[in-house]
Amino acid sequence: MQGQDGERDRRGARNRDEPQAGAPACGSSAGAPDAEPRRGRPRSAAAERAILDAVIALLEAGEPLAGLSIERIARTAGVGKATIYRRWSGKEELFVDVVRDMEPTDPPVSGTAGLADLRVMLESLRTRGLAQRSSVLLVNIFAQMKSHPKLWEEYHGTVIAPRRVAMLEAVRRAVAAGELRDDLDVELIDDLFVGPMLVRTVHRPDAPLPDDLADRIITALLQGLAPAARV
Repeated sequence: MQGQDGERDRRGARNRDEPQAGAPACGSSAGAPDAEPRRGRPRSAAAERAILDAVIALLEAGEPLAGLSIERIARTAGVGKATIYRRWSGKEELFVDVVRDMEPTDPPVSGTAGLADLRVMLESLRTRGLAQRSSVLLVNIFAQMKSHPKLWEEYHGTVIAPRRVAMLEAVRRAVAAGELRDDLDVELIDDLFVGPMLVRTVHRPDAPLPDDLADRIITALLQGLAPAARV
């Protein structure tokens, strides 16, 4: 009996963040199912933090993304594989959240303003560029992500694409408010705003990223590039 009790205690210690025995896997009561979010409902913030930290620690130790297994991550985090799979469907989703965790958080926008929201999003792009320049690990991760199409597709679909949609919506609001011309394609206008910042942050890693860069881009576009008419 003592041996059986000890084994039960050890199992409980290993799975303290798991659902109680007999509880539904989704954490809802019988007869009243909850709608599950895509990644599942986190049952332990500490466990999720440990998993993200474990991936970062392994990458910092020189482990390549392709070489990381769920088993290795679980051992490093001190959790079971089921704990990981309840939050992420696979490595791609997990790695995307690791990158999100390392990058600056996207700032909130009003959702009603036009140019003001565009400025906030351009500034966010600038700060992400600064963060990548100061993190060798982030630079390495992005280089590896681009060589793994499935992982890059997951990052693009869940991070980059929503940001582009938000920018396009802000452009449409600016056009509707009379802040921007209404005779140009909104995607072209969006490219004109985002393009200079992407060149500075992605294609020219040595280019300066001054605090007022977003304002300078907006001002240049609004004023135009033609020289002032001579009297």
